[in-house]
Amino acid sequence: MNPNLEKLHPYPFEKLAQLTAQIQRPADLAPIALTIGEPQHPAPAKVLEALQQGLNQVSHYPATQGSLALRQAIVDWCTQRFQLSAQPLDPATQVLPVNGTREALFAFVQAAIDPTRPAKVVMPNPFYQIYEGAALLAGAEAHYLACEEETGFQPDFTQVPAEVWAATQLVFICAPGNPTGALLSVEQQKQLIALADEHDFVICADECYSEIYHDEAQPPVGLLQVCAELGRQDYARCLVFHSLSKRSNLPGLRSGFVAGDAQWVQRFLRYRTYHGCAMPPHHQLASIAAWQDEAHVRENRALYRQKFDAVLEILTPVMDIQRPDAGFYLWPRTPIEDTLFTQRLLATQNLAVLPGRYLSREVEGHNPAAGRIRLALVAELAACIEGAQRIRRFIEAGCEEKR
Repeated sequence: MNPNLEKLHPYPFEKLAQLTAQIQRPADLAPIALTIGEPQHPAPAKVLEALQQGLNQVSHYPATQGSLALRQAIVDWCTQRFQLSAQPLDPATQVLPVNGTREALFAFVQAAIDPTRPAKVVMPNPFYQIYEGAALLAGAEAHYLACEEETGFQPDFTQVPAEVWAATQLVFICAPGNPTGALLSVEQQKQLIALADEHDFVICADECYSEIYHDEAQPPVGLLQVCAELGRQDYARCLVFHSLSKRSNLPGLRSGFVAGDAQWVQRFLRYRTYHGCAMPPHHQLASIAAWQDEAHVRENRALYRQKFDAVLEILTPVMDIQRPDAGFYLWPRTPIEDTLFTQRLLATQNLAVLPGRYLSREVEGHNPAAGRIRLALVAELAACIEGAQRIRRFIEAGCEEKR
């Protein structure tokens, strides 16, 4: 076996299961889970229709590169969404459909890391654990950048030592952030692009939450958009990862794409040709329908706004909690230690949340996510409201267990 497998940490939900294994939940309260970021809103009807109509395509092998129709639909969406009309992506060389961002983020690192020279992967802390696992299994070393309230919950690239940049092959950014919901400013992204040019690393921008935001007039700015503003028509050293899971409530479809620097996309295509992970043909047809429709995405955002408004009204008086820039998570401080808060909340309110420390790593004795919890507002409005009311009752009772 690959010895690097031993370096992989338990997944956050595995830790959560161990933490709560012995908890006796109150039988008089229905269980509510605000733990996993799995959208619960209905899937778009026209996408399901396209999926059904495409079932006869399962008798054909799909191309690793995906159909030209799907790649063109993705290009059209990127052009409109990120204002790329001056330098649109080339569907032949700069776009690659993938089976969700999780699979692509992990696989890309395996293809990208050069093990014959020092290899560091810089990532936010807290982070989506796939970043770390991909780096470790590729034989690279993770370098963590704390994302705390003092830095707007985003990494401060000025804090990276010169010797780390010298060994860096890849940088992950996540905007909107998981779990913080924070956005990187245009200037921060320009700064990172300049660093990539100086030190010759690739930027992998995980933008899978980019379509869940509060102000319809101000969508989050993406990495390709910043490249376009800089006049970088080749999108050199920049790749974005997008998904239909959050945008379109289709986590089970496993559909997304990678786009940007043609050289990196084509190298990744070669890797995937051997990897054998082409998107099924009927999923491609459904994905075209999803990328071509914005009405369901606006409706989706409206539902999340309702939940944020309602939950924040309930919790703001009793918690240190803020509305995030985007995404569907809340990232409040806890009045007691986050794992203890999680255990007692489950024991008294039958409400499951995720301790912040499970999404982060301790560096030099400090875990930047300790003392917080992640709340995923993915359930229906009534369940989110009930969950918020239970949290408030729990805090107002002093966070005490039932005796």
